[in-house]
Amino acid sequence: MAANLIFVTGNANKLKEVKAILSDGGNPIKIDSRSLDIPEIQGSTQEVAMAKCQKAAELVRSCRCRYPSQINPANPQLGGPCVTEDTALCFAALNGLPGPYIKYFLAELGHTGLNALLAGFDTKAAWALCTFAYSAGPGSEPILFEGRTDGSIVPARGPGVFGWDAVFEPTGTGLTYVLPLGSMLQYMNTDLQICGDASRT
Repeated sequence: MAANLIFVTGNANKLKEVKAILSDGGNPIKIDSRSLDIPEIQGSTQEVAMAKCQKAAELVRSCRCRYPSQINPANPQLGGPCVTEDTALCFAALNGLPGPYIKYFLAELGHTGLNALLAGFDTKAAWALCTFAYSAGPGSEPILFEGRTDGSIVPARGPGVFGWDAVFEPTGTGLTYVLPLGSMLQYMNTDLQICGDASRT
């Protein structure tokens, strides 16, 4: 029987990719999604991910309690496990910035502006960091799973499906249209299967 996890996201592309990867293998995980408005703290990628997942677990509980069909009969006050995801784009020349704030940088500056940030630097090196946080429920300390793809910042090429992917070229690919989320999820698939096993207990 497949384990059930709530993936807190409003991004249809991320949801589709995560569902495809975690439904494969010997222990498939059934993903249900919730789009929740969660304020993000300022801090490191890890601190942002931890705080976001803790808040998501509280909100998932309240959402589940509004819908009787989704209440856990074993413990009607608590919802099931939840997973959140944060993607950061880090520039070596800027000591890791924009990092977890890339979404806001992109919204204000666009692809051209992201390149302009590095105009005065010799290095265009960057890395994409994907952090999944898993919580067993409200009050449970989240567990982090992290994947990293190294690359460089280049002039925009190709469609920007995940926002900034058009300016990020993973090392050795020669391409910008490589989805960092997907490549890192492949590496983290085993760890995320552990989340599914935990949700059965």
